[in-house]
Amino acid sequence: MTREAFEDLVGEALDTVPSELAAHMRNVVIVVEDDAPEPGLLGLYQGVPLTERGDWYGGVLPDHIAIYRNEILEICETAEDVVEEVRITVVHEIAHHFGIDDRRLHELGY
Repeated sequence: MTREAFEDLVGEALDTVPSELAAHMRNVVIVVEDDAPEPGLLGLYQGVPLTERGDWYGGVLPDHIAIYRNEILEICETAEDVVEEVRITVVHEIAHHFGIDDRRLHELGY
């Protein structure tokens, strides 16, 4: 799958985020990177979750969500698998932006 097609899938996954939630996303950038910093990592959230931001929060760089193209493509067998894994990974990382931890995400199926 080309990088452009993969980026389109990430955009489509972002479009599935309910507008009520998307409206609360603040100071965050989502990027596609080819390679993960460690094997098996499909996405990574780095930043200060919304639930931890206080009066002190200002003038900081945006939170960073990376979606790792090659890692996702490696574990998927079909184009449909890629679509689903991208959606799951995007939702998973956005949930971290909202302060939801991995334990709770796994309980929810992400």
